[in-house]
This record gives sequence, structure tokens and C-alpha cells, in this order.
Amino acid sequence: MSSPEVTRGGRGSLVGGGVLLLVVVLLAAVVPYVVTLGALSSLVMLFALVILGTTWNLLAGYGGMVSVGQQAYVGVGGYALIQLADAVGAPPWLAVPAAGLIGAAIALPTSYLVFRLAGGYFAIGTWVVAEVFRLVTMRIDGLGGGAGLSLSAFRGTDRVERVAFVYWFALALMVVVVLGTYLLMRSRVGLGLTAIRDDRVAASSLGVAVDRGRRLVYVAGSAGAALAGALIALSTLGVTPGSIYSVSWTAAMIFIVVVGGIGTIEGPLVGALLYWALQQFLAPLGTWYLVVLGAVAVVLVAPRGLWGLVAGGYQLFPTTHRVHPFAAGAAVASETGR
Repeated sequence: MSSPEVTRGGRGSLVGGGVLLLVVVLLAAVVPYVVTLGALSSLVMLFALVILGTTWNLLAGYGGMVSVGQQAYVGVGGYALIQLADAVGAPPWLAVPAAGLIGAAIALPTSYLVFRLAGGYFAIGTWVVAEVFRLVTMRIDGLGGGAGLSLSAFRGTDRVERVAFVYWFALALMVVVVLGTYLLMRSRVGLGLTAIRDDRVAASSLGVAVDRGRRLVYVAGSAGAALAGALIALSTLGVTPGSIYSVSWTAAMIFIVVVGGIGTIEGPLVGALLYWALQQFLAPLGTWYLVVLGAVAVVLVAPRGLWGLVAGGYQLFPTTHRVHPFAAGAAVASETGR
């Protein structure tokens, strides 16, 4: 009797990966030359939303930590970028990843504080931390107080060159974040994170370093939020405490992940595209677009999100192994028929 066939991915995933690669190539090589500068800036926001959704999904979907205060690190990333680019003189392409590292460095000691809380208390605690970050920022005169800061590193740069640079850089960063998350979830660390999410006690009894794994994913998720915040500041050429620390960023992350499909790599991609499209088409409605977003969330939310509803069990980014019982059954039939 043969053993069941165990696979990860397959021909379908390879085809889907090829299509996704083609989309990225088109976004890099064709789109910048056929759309307006305003459309390119809008696409930068889409790429930032993908990063926000992917890294929040890392927290909640794989780490089991529902944070409603990730706007703290969006703000840290935005302010860090402007300080590094203007005050220190770092080139923007270096200041953005450096802002992500600063977000990770701040998240590490913060994790020792918020990890003393659990469940709903953890969620509330992260929101309180975000408010503290915002209030502290407003009290620092060197950060512009309540008026915020403007980015002057691009002063004298042609607008077309600036927008094109930010677009290509944001696209590359989005690809790196998504692929990095995928590779992480295919590793032993990713398997441990899934076990922690499902049952912390059982994972610990099997030798999984629960605290280290949760801290790793919290720091990584916060670094991703800081990267997105830096991209937002790079695109908008400025930050204010009220906008960059707005809870609407975390609300967007939750919408993107829950509607797209929590606990999947593909879900945040679908959710970010839907959220961005709704923003573009419903912007003329003013605040009413928030009501429509809420209605869409209620209608589309399924146990596995929109991706699970549409794709079924198909995985564009296969992170789990699959057992094929039919292959095993055929082997059994072959054995018994001899």
C-alpha cells in the first residue's frame, strides 16, 4: 500500500504565479507610460494599502493578535522618513527602509508593554499606545507640533521624475513585502506562528517558542506599517499628526484583511484592490462612502473572506501541504486488485 501523496502548490499555483508576475511587469514597464501622474500617485496609495493589509494579516491572521493601534507605526514611519530625508540628508530610497527599521526598533520595547494584555484588552492597549504616540509627537516642536512637517528633499526635482520614482519604488517595496511574507509563512517559523494562532498552550507543549514568535510577528507587522507610512509621506510630501496617526489606517487594514480573506496571502491583495477601487469611485459621495464600505463589508464577509468565496481551495501562494486521498485510494485499489 502506497502512502498518500503530499504536495504543496501545483500546476495551478505556477500558472497563477506566472500571471501575477506578468501583472507586476506590466505595472512596472507599461502603466507609468499610459496613465496620468495623478493615477500613478493613486496607485502608490494602492501599493501602500497592500503593504498595510499584508502586515496586519501577519499580525491577526497568522499571529492571532488583533491590533487596532497599528496607525502608531504608520505615523512613526511617516515622521521618520521626513526627518531622515530632510534633517539627516539621507536619499529617499534609503530613508524609506530605514523608517521601517525605526518602526521595528520602537515596536520591540513596546511589545513588552502590550503583551501584558490579552484579547480585547490587547486591542484596546494598542490603540492607547497609538494615541500616546500621536500626543507625544504633537508636543515636540522639532516635529512641527500640530501642524506637522513638509518633505523638502524633492525640492527642485521635476514632478514627473518624482512621481515616477515614488511609483516604481512603492511597487518594488510592495513586491518585497508580499514575497517576504510568503517565504516566512512557508518556513518553520510560519508553521509555528500558525500553531500559536490556533492554540497557544498546545503550541508551547510541542516546543514552539510562543513569546518569541508573537514578538517577531508584532515587530515585523509594525515595521511593515512604518514602511507604508514612509511611502505615504513620500507620496503626499508631508505629514500631520491628525492624518498620519488616524485610526482610519487601521480601519482600512481590518477591512482589507477581513473582506479579502484573513489568514491567506491572497486575501489582503484582493481586499486592498477592492478598498482602493471603492475609494476611487465613491470619493464624490464624501463621508457616505464609509457607509457604503460598511455595507460592502457586511455583504461580502464570509468565513474565508472574498478570496475563499471566489477561489475555493485554490492557493496562488501555497503555504500549506495538501494530502491527496484519491491518489492513496487508487494505490490501495491497485494493491488489492493484484
